[in-house]
Amino acid sequence: MRTTRTTGWTGPAQYIGGRYQDGSGTEQLTVTEPATGAALTSYPVATAADVDHAVRAARAAFPAWAGASPSERSSALGRLAAELHHIADDLALTETRQAGKPIRLTRQFDVPGSIDNVEFFAATARQLEGKAAGEYSPDHTSSIRREPLGVIGSIAPWNYPLQMAVWKILPAVAAGNTIVLKPSELTPLTSLMLAEAATRADIPAGVVNIVTGPGQTVGQALVGHDDVDMVSFTGSTQVGLSIARAAAGKRLHLELGGKAPFLVFDDADLEAAVHGAVAGSLINTGQDCTAATRAYIQRPLFERFLSRTAELMASVRLGDPLDPETDQGPLISTVQRQRVAAFVDRARSDGAKVLHGGDAPGGALAGAPYYRPTLITGVPQDSEIVQSEIFGPVLVVLPFDTDDEGLALADDTPYGLAASAWTSDVYRAQRAGRELRAGCVWINDHIPIISEMPHGGYKASGYGKDMSAYAFDEYTNVKHVMSDITGVARKPWHRTIFSDRSA
Repeated sequence: MRTTRTTGWTGPAQYIGGRYQDGSGTEQLTVTEPATGAALTSYPVATAADVDHAVRAARAAFPAWAGASPSERSSALGRLAAELHHIADDLALTETRQAGKPIRLTRQFDVPGSIDNVEFFAATARQLEGKAAGEYSPDHTSSIRREPLGVIGSIAPWNYPLQMAVWKILPAVAAGNTIVLKPSELTPLTSLMLAEAATRADIPAGVVNIVTGPGQTVGQALVGHDDVDMVSFTGSTQVGLSIARAAAGKRLHLELGGKAPFLVFDDADLEAAVHGAVAGSLINTGQDCTAATRAYIQRPLFERFLSRTAELMASVRLGDPLDPETDQGPLISTVQRQRVAAFVDRARSDGAKVLHGGDAPGGALAGAPYYRPTLITGVPQDSEIVQSEIFGPVLVVLPFDTDDEGLALADDTPYGLAASAWTSDVYRAQRAGRELRAGCVWINDHIPIISEMPHGGYKASGYGKDMSAYAFDEYTNVKHVMSDITGVARKPWHRTIFSDRSA
């Protein structure tokens, strides 16, 4: 049974100071439904002037919000979670329509996971960790304060619009900061719905602001704004490096690309590994920076893994994202499908064996940017398709012989966001968890995330954490307050200046 094609969003594409407003730019952008090509809405883009307006609104709201007690901020975020529960169906539908995600994914993963994250940070707002006050010096009492940074400028990607908005906004505001978020211009609608829900939850105007437009103009204006204290960005490594240069002097958090290895030892449960590989490589049509993209299979299981994976991929149903029976929706755009297809075509030209997929479907799906689940083998470790992020439903499978070789191959890319290892041997599992250079290592699973645990990378996958109390820490300054407890005018350390003379 298909869901009716309506969305829960109305209004312009900027949300500043607690209300919707049009961007002041002359350019109009259109949010398009990937599955049908239908226009969901068109909006005038923001300009640098709109970014400045949003930053000034955030700065004006900062003193009162930062001065609110942790319990007050916690209560406000609890109200926000309740508001999101009320509009959960509209959020799921809007997310599916703007991003092409299967409705089953948005209803069972994106939206409930986002609301859970809001509830987590509502609680975390009251958990300000630090060393206990104490006399670490004989003459002083020391204490630790955690203080908000100020105005946060955040940029979120198009692949998980609502989740990424929540990951950016919630730890920042829970810690007492105010924020200006630039969602992807392709998928801004659920971020706007989130900001509107914050206002209905009585979170003060200016605490959460949304500006929408291209990264080259709106993103650059936000990153370079003199009154932005911290920049948080999720997206490609290449863009992340340019943002790091533009944000020099500011606190910086970067969650960048990934090329997650999927390492299967010869004692693994083959059926579990196959299901994990197919689900882990195809989630969100492979448009996931933690997706399983490179499977390394120990030689005794290699051929059986290939055969069973191809068989299972063939059972995946492509179709209308609003149909609950659909397993895989379209890519975000025709441009993205062309990019994915070009990777596969170049690999094929270089001798790769495409065991399943490797093309776009025909028939009723031919007019939209669908791409079939694709299984590839027979390429060298240094090939482009092994080393570079594709961001599509493509899994490359290669063999290995020894444990040392498998671990070395798994670590042999510039990225280090996520990885998984599959084994029934506790010692192999512990070794993989210790040696794989990634911010998250799953054992006998791939993809699950939880609000209590951090998400973030090593190497070219960036630095800093989303989710968990570690993300809360990213948005605070740690201040040491040291108080004299003697009342003595001349301190013992003054002799370094005054020697023994009277003064």
